Amino acid sequence: MERIPFSVDPKVQKARTLPGEFYRNPFFFDKCREQVFAKAWHCIGLKDELEDREAVQPFELLPGFLSEPLVLSRDAQGNRRCLSNVCTHRANLLVTEPGPCQEIRCRYHGRRFGLDGKMKSMPEFSGVEDFPSETDHLPSLPLDSFGPLLFTNLDRKASFAEWIRPVKERISWMKPEEFFHAPEYSALYEIEAHWALYVDNYLEGFHIPFVHPALNQVLDFGDYRYEMFPQGVLQIGMAKEGQPYFDIPGGQKESGQKVAAYYFWMFPNLMLNVYPWGLSLNIVEPISPTQTRIRFETFLWEGKEYDQENQDFTHMVEMEDEAVVEAVHKGVQSRLYQHGRFSVKREPGVHHFHRLLEEAMKK
Repeated sequence: MERIPFSVDPKVQKARTLPGEFYRNPFFFDKCREQVFAKAWHCIGLKDELEDREAVQPFELLPGFLSEPLVLSRDAQGNRRCLSNVCTHRANLLVTEPGPCQEIRCRYHGRRFGLDGKMKSMPEFSGVEDFPSETDHLPSLPLDSFGPLLFTNLDRKASFAEWIRPVKERISWMKPEEFFHAPEYSALYEIEAHWALYVDNYLEGFHIPFVHPALNQVLDFGDYRYEMFPQGVLQIGMAKEGQPYFDIPGGQKESGQKVAAYYFWMFPNLMLNVYPWGLSLNIVEPISPTQTRIRFETFLWEGKEYDQENQDFTHMVEMEDEAVVEAVHKGVQSRLYQHGRFSVKREPGVHHFHRLLEEAMKK
């Protein structure tokens, strides 16, 4: 196996960024697929998308990248599960359409499964020894939730509680379970850039005065803050005078402060942007070493206002970000570019991301 030919110093004061080769070489893109994304937590939809009992909903996890066939099921007792959508006999895809379902039946050779994934029967298998065994059941993945969101992980040993804890502890007072989906304000973008460059850009407010003039009028750049935790980064934007901010109850860490936004990034590709009006969920989906899809999903608090003006502002900021990320992507293709250094004050989040990538790929 080809080794990882770079190292990011644990001390941001001494560290160098990921080399340009990381963004150019398909080897690293492919290694991230298996070592990073195949072991990560992924938002796969909303809790209320499978309201009916005895129903199934097939989906593909990160189409075109992981392309893992999965299916959500809900049994007669209301239990939800995330299962492999591949038959354990000859790998036929099982469920092709969402809808009512009392059991899962393979249309290739007739193998039948319960909505819990357990194999129930198989024709013409008399005489087969040690059958059925555990490997004849459909693999079941962890299925967890935060607020209205559902999450799963192909790594069945991963702890969702540990991964999401810093977010829960910080914003539990907001009652995220009360967020409701506003699909009319959601959007999909595709950019000509490596996925990690988009994350790099997100993880620092350093560029705000240079790239986002309108956003710079809203946030107090001098009081922009960063906090690192094991699998993520929190950026806190403070409101300038006259701009909207949270009414944070007593006893909370920022109580009495004019917080305009909490920007959570969860390794490797989830962004939870929490504003006084609600939540903007950004999911970064790699397509190829030169293409990335960004899914924006909007959630509102009951009674909070979000209108066309908010949407136009969010779109403008996104276009500004995409333009600079695409320019950087072209820049890292240069044979003359090697790596950069980190601003100790403004880029600790990017440094943390690069360290997490190195750690994951060297395992």
